[in-house]
This record gives sequence, C-alpha cells and structure tokens, in this order.
Amino acid sequence: MELNDMAQFNEPISSQLLAIDENLTQLVTDIDILSSVNPLNYAQERERFISNKYSQEPNFQYQKAPLDTHQSKRRLYELPLEHIEDTQLQKLYEDVIQSYADKLDQVNTIGTQEFLYNSLRYYGEPSAKDIANAHFILHLPTEEESKPEHDSRSIAHFMQSFADKNGYECEIQILDGMLANALVSGSRVKINSAAHITTDELEALAHHEMGVHLLTTLNGRQQPLKVLSLGCPANTNTQEGLAILCEYLSGHFSIKRLRTLALRVLAVESMIKERDFRHTFMLLKEQYKASDVQAFTITSRVYRGGGLTKDYLYLRGFREVLNAYDKLGDDFSLLLCGKTELKYFDLIRSLVNKGIFTQPKFISPALSTPKQTNPIHRYIVSALK
Repeated sequence: MELNDMAQFNEPISSQLLAIDENLTQLVTDIDILSSVNPLNYAQERERFISNKYSQEPNFQYQKAPLDTHQSKRRLYELPLEHIEDTQLQKLYEDVIQSYADKLDQVNTIGTQEFLYNSLRYYGEPSAKDIANAHFILHLPTEEESKPEHDSRSIAHFMQSFADKNGYECEIQILDGMLANALVSGSRVKINSAAHITTDELEALAHHEMGVHLLTTLNGRQQPLKVLSLGCPANTNTQEGLAILCEYLSGHFSIKRLRTLALRVLAVESMIKERDFRHTFMLLKEQYKASDVQAFTITSRVYRGGGLTKDYLYLRGFREVLNAYDKLGDDFSLLLCGKTELKYFDLIRSLVNKGIFTQPKFISPALSTPKQTNPIHRYIVSALK
C-alpha cells in the first residue's frame, strides 16, 4: 500500500522527546568524519609523490579534532531514551547514538592503524559481488570524452544557479586542498579550487551534491525532529546511491563515471589486502590505465586517515537504490526526508504515517523530471548484479 493511500495519525511530540532530540543534536554537531580525514597537505603530497616517480609514499597530515571521545560517548549514552514512548522511534535514536559513538572511535584514531579497523566496523568492505561488478564495468569500452571547460568559479556559479532555481538555501565556498571536486557539509557547498570538469560532469555534480546531499540536509532540517538531519546509521550506502541515481536520471551519466566508481571498489579491496599506497596506485595506473592524478586521487581517498573503506559503497549503493527506485513507487521519495538509509525505510514510512516525520519538502529534480537515459548505459546498469 502506498503512502498516499494510508491514513496518517499525528502523534504529539512530547517536550521530553524534543529535549532528547535537541541534546543529541548539540552533542554530535562537531563530529564530521569527512572533514576530519581531509588531508591538510594533499596538494603538496600529490606533487611530491608524482615528481618523485611514485617512490615516496605520501605523509598526510590531519587537523586534530578537539573532541574528548570518552566524555562525548558518556554523554551520548546518558540520554534518557526510555522517555521515548514510540518503540520504533526509540530504536532509531538508539541506533543513531551508537552510530555516532562509532564515528567518535574513527575520529579518535585518525592517522593510526586502528582507524582502518574502525572504518571496517562502520562501513564494511567490498563483497565478492561488489568486486565482480567493478571488474565487469572496467572491461567495458570507454566513450569519447569531451574536454574539461569548467573551473572552480564556473562550477560555483552553476551550483548557485542550481540552488536558486530549486529554492535551496546554501553557502558556496571555493577551497584549496580538497580531494573531491565538490562536497556538501551541512548547508555549505565546498568547491575544489583545482577542479576542472566537462559540462556533463558539471551537470552530474550539481544533481549529486545539490540535488541529493544538500537537499536531504535541508529536508532533514524541515522535520519536527532533527534526528533525520543527523542521519540514519551508516547512511553512506543510500545517500551516495541516491546521488549516483540522480546523476544517472539527469541524463548526464557516463561510462567514465561508472569506471571511477568501479576503481574505488578495487582500490578499497587493494588497501585492505596490501596496505601499500604505491601498490594500489600502480594497480590503478598500470592495470586500469588511470592517469596519475586520477590514480592518486582515488588511492588517497581510500588511504586517508589510515584506511577509509567507504568508497566501495558508491557502486553498491547505486545498485541497491536503483532496485528500490524500481520497486517502491511513490514511496521512494521518502528516502529524501533526511539522511536516510534503506534499512530503515519501513520504520521511516511508519513514522511518517504516524505524523512524527513529514514528507520531504524538496524532491530531487532528477527524480521529479527524469530525463531519457542512454540505452547503452541502461543496459550496463541493468547488468549489475
């Protein structure tokens, strides 16, 4: 039964629940894994690695997070969740708290061997199916590529126009030393000052970062409770899957993009097995013909912090979210309520029906008006296991 066919019950949100929600939000506001593992000296280390003919492994430096991990965890676990009457909602808060406790372990061990263990515990590792999908993609013929013609200023201008057109409020910044071309942190959209991309990549980037990551942040903030803005546990799989799906449905997808996602899977696998930056870099460069810059970027993404495994989830998430898109009908848009995760879909739908959560204010443009997808891309995507 679809959401629109179901009666909705508006359950009152108690002052105790609001207090728990607010306290939780304040406790976890400064916990940001991706910002914490962004190397401060990325550009310098890339230059050194490539100019030295790949002989010296990069020595990334990180901003030390001013967090008292033990104290922060204690405060999280002290939140009086027994005062949450709805058992489904109580379970969600329990899981979110544990998720942030796990994130604290990651932040606390950045730059150490323990970080990889904590990353594996939180994000997991590629399955045989993930690796098979990656190999399948990497055996595909490549498409003719257009030339990059958009620098960081052009990207920032386009992102602002995209935001204005869709009614998104955000702050756009151009920053040095980023690994990604762009990323969203809260309602800040950060653009890599060194980014140089094609028009299709620009369109896809906007649908990915603005049309999903920013949008789900804004939708989460519209909710009566902030827990969906904080995010369901381990939501990378679904959030990145949604973002890739919107790239695909926007009509600006490419085999090159799929190859990048596939290379990330194999880079994570190599990092876990070899724990050797140069080995992973040379695998991408020599076996899969990645450029020096692409190979270094992908390898850095998975070795940062001491070993961050999340990048294999982009390809897996795309496959899983695409399956959900085909099956869930109108209810699929509930995944845009905030930082959701497919594993919690039934719970979120139930809480929307009870009136505890609300339907999303913003719908991704690629979902509301999907473009005709390339038949070759459609065939390739349908072949993913």
